[in-house]
Amino acid sequence: MRIYIMGFMGSGKTIFGKRLAAYSNFDFLDLDVYFEEKHQINMLDFFASHSEAAFREMESKLLRETIQRDQLVISLGGGTPCFHNNMDWLLETGLCVYLQLSPKALHNRLLHSKKKRPLLLGKTPDELLTYVSSTLAEREKYYLRAHIIIPGISLKADPIEQSFQKIIDKETEEFK
Repeated sequence: MRIYIMGFMGSGKTIFGKRLAAYSNFDFLDLDVYFEEKHQINMLDFFASHSEAAFREMESKLLRETIQRDQLVISLGGGTPCFHNNMDWLLETGLCVYLQLSPKALHNRLLHSKKKRPLLLGKTPDELLTYVSSTLAEREKYYLRAHIIIPGISLKADPIEQSFQKIIDKETEEFK
């Protein structure tokens, strides 16, 4: 069983995924970190010398490699479900969980994030909000196909076990 955590960048996929993995006694994999380790290059350097299309192609191949593993929570990249028929593959091979936040909430998180994100480099706060709003509008049709949608999650709220239990219950029901 694999549980895929999806959502826009800054939605808290990695934090949520790590906590869900610990709660469910599954392994955890961050697809972006796996990409960096596998290709021995960080995202900023990769995007400085390669196109987003090249990244999406390589990312899709890495995603499919994870089929070899079981009892795994995977934090996806924000765009992962939106390219190369990945969403169909994700729905067929695991339980998909969408962490849904508004463009304004994502904008606020990204403005205060210390993480450097290649697709956001050089954007002013207004440009960032425009980018988040338009890109989320394009991607949400994929995200909304998830088996479970968790709206407006606060990752500082402790405990978030109700969300975890909902996922585990759905997993048990769907994948007996």
